[in-house]
Amino acid sequence: MPDFAVELSHVTKVFAARRRTGREVTAVHDVNLQIAPGEFFTLLGASGCGKTTTLRLIAGFETPTQGELLLHGEPITHVPPHKRPVNTVFQNYALFPHMTVAQNVAFGLTVKGVGRQERARRVREALELVRLPDVAQARPSELSGGQQQRIALARALINKPAVLLLDEPLSALDLKLRQAMRWELKNLQAQVGITFIYVTHDQEEALAMSDRIAVMNAGRVEQVADPATIYDRPANRFVADFIGETNFLRAEVTGWEAEQARLALAEQDVWAPSEAPLAVGQPVTLVIRPEKVYLSRPQANGRFRLQGRVHHVMYLGTDTRYTIELGRDRSLVALARNLNGDGPLAPGEMVDVHWHTGDARVLTD
Repeated sequence: MPDFAVELSHVTKVFAARRRTGREVTAVHDVNLQIAPGEFFTLLGASGCGKTTTLRLIAGFETPTQGELLLHGEPITHVPPHKRPVNTVFQNYALFPHMTVAQNVAFGLTVKGVGRQERARRVREALELVRLPDVAQARPSELSGGQQQRIALARALINKPAVLLLDEPLSALDLKLRQAMRWELKNLQAQVGITFIYVTHDQEEALAMSDRIAVMNAGRVEQVADPATIYDRPANRFVADFIGETNFLRAEVTGWEAEQARLALAEQDVWAPSEAPLAVGQPVTLVIRPEKVYLSRPQANGRFRLQGRVHHVMYLGTDTRYTIELGRDRSLVALARNLNGDGPLAPGEMVDVHWHTGDARVLTD
């Protein structure tokens, strides 16, 4: 039997009816997850999708209405939080302002009655781990936001938990510091080898740090996969739309063979992968990422999939963002680095639109 660090089996959480609405709220609905030891696993979704409630269920701050939670194969559904080998890093850091950094980091060891010398040694190791060995006697208010975040991590890691839970820990930081802390966190997790379960609404953050991602929506898990699969092969329209920018093009199936679908799009035929057979005449949605779309000026004998007209041009520095009208109320967005050295396209120009067949995806939902 596989040894998962954390396993959720048919877990549902229903909150009692609220006075204002008089209705029960199902925050988590029949969630099944299997998280491997040492994995950086992310729960990703918009506010209210159930990701934080799922984290709180693992921590023991909430009890599931139904279902079971296991930690390395042992049931923990009814084990109180302080008896679970799990620590949590919160969004607001939750550092004690009246304590020094060393006292904050040592707090869990102090509660457990660990001796002074052992506490001091482990505090030094924890502060070195987060690269802040010289701030032991400082107060939290004397530290920057990024430093406070590292101290919160040191305090959580000093108890050597089996699993570390992180509830949007970077959301209070500015963009530049948040980007730097992503690499800090990923490197730290690789160094300590502890299972990290991370909650965020930031898609870029999830893609950059995670081994696998669970995309959540309305209390349900829509897809669990590695970042590349989530981005390039979304399971459904919700995932495709939530992760990054995506073109959705209405099309109709005109043929299917050898796991390739022929589609009628803007009165032209295009091909796209489709593992499942599709019926002729079936309406579908073709999904293609803007950076996978290639543009070129029309060639007399050139090959193209679609022809369109440039509607809008936005210069973004490394890329130029084009909106292309394809006719019949269809349009798509393309991100282009260059156009064979021939200069940028201008609004009103005709353009050939093409992509590699394997970069497109057909959705039937």
